[in-house]
Amino acid sequence: MSEDAVLIPALRAALPTATIWDAAELAARDPGFDARNFGASALVRLTDAAGVAALVKFCAERGIGIVAQGGRTGLAGGAATSEGQVICDLGGLNRIEEIDPFARVAIVQAGATLGLLQEAAAAHGLDPGIDLAARGSATIGGMVSTNAGGIMAFRNGTMRHRVLGLEAVLPDGRVFCDLTRVLKTSAGYDLKHLFIGAEGTLGIVTRVALRLDPIVGASATAMVGVPDAASAQRIVRHILGQTGTRLTAAEILWQRFAALMQRALGYAPGSLPLEAPCLLVLGLGADSIEAARAALEDGLAAIWEEAGIIDGLVAASEAQAAALWRLREETEQIERAHHMAPSFDVSVPSGALDAYVARIEAGLKRVDASYAPYVYGHLADGNLHISINTDGPVSHERHAAIEDVLYAGLREAGGSFSAEHGVGLEKREAYERHVDP
Repeated sequence: MSEDAVLIPALRAALPTATIWDAAELAARDPGFDARNFGASALVRLTDAAGVAALVKFCAERGIGIVAQGGRTGLAGGAATSEGQVICDLGGLNRIEEIDPFARVAIVQAGATLGLLQEAAAAHGLDPGIDLAARGSATIGGMVSTNAGGIMAFRNGTMRHRVLGLEAVLPDGRVFCDLTRVLKTSAGYDLKHLFIGAEGTLGIVTRVALRLDPIVGASATAMVGVPDAASAQRIVRHILGQTGTRLTAAEILWQRFAALMQRALGYAPGSLPLEAPCLLVLGLGADSIEAARAALEDGLAAIWEEAGIIDGLVAASEAQAAALWRLREETEQIERAHHMAPSFDVSVPSGALDAYVARIEAGLKRVDASYAPYVYGHLADGNLHISINTDGPVSHERHAAIEDVLYAGLREAGGSFSAEHGVGLEKREAYERHVDP
């Protein structure tokens, strides 16, 4: 009898209320972003921390590898599995347990999506203070475990800055619980930070206490064409200095990425300011949509010549704003143009963005003369996403050569080879080559 034939009945006996899929059932289902996600021998979906603890203890006693999964849309292979392993599926822990509108705190189970939390918090005029394009699939547990960032990290920080407390199942099945709900606590070691960004290696996060912020009354969107990132940064500094408004997003798109998105989404030439070397997408919050639009228009007019603005557009409607954001958020268009394109996620000190992009473009040409990367990302915190214009997967040696171009000097300059997607399996070797041993 095969090991899998023994494993499934044992799991069903130990966890009678769990949903359990065997390898055949997994093979028939969509694995999500990474085809390796469903390579395991079994998937077990629980509905509470006690169930997760029972599964972890079961696997620990038998020496079985266990991989936690949430929305299965991660980009670094952190949810990839192989034969003989068991998936701990957290989709059943999907409740918003509590929202305290006075304390501005939410108690959320790990399998709840960001979008679900945003909707629940919005009913109280509140927001989690973090946003991602994958808001409909990204789960809170996965976001904590990868220390997700997103478009508002420059203002509100990453998940590490949003988490007040958490509950996690340790590798031996014990449950660590510190659901602190207050910001001020100076009581020795703050152990929750060991789990944030650890990608499940130290424990499986099951519940989280999160800070919430008041929702900005209304927001406006603009797209501005500029000659380089330095010009875009001058605009951002100017907008940040305005009173009565709140900058909610500052995204930068280099022209090659913008051109691909324009073609893929079918936008007519000339309908948006897409011809500049760099495009800046700004979000600005104010008490009313009229005030937000006026502040954007006035702010851009005041800095137009100094920043060398080439062209610009303030969205006149929600539909037009949505069209601008589609250019930034529908990044799956890269995958459609280049199947399994190698993609990367770095943090660069803000003053070095233009020099970094110029350096990697030249360096990638030395690796392969056809390489012309798509570059875009979060301007205000220096987080750039880079995709290579080739179908993948590329060879191990080629991938390492690309990494060495992209990651060289980042740590010494104060940046990071992994900004918000995590290490997973994709960056394990780079982790060893590009961080302090």
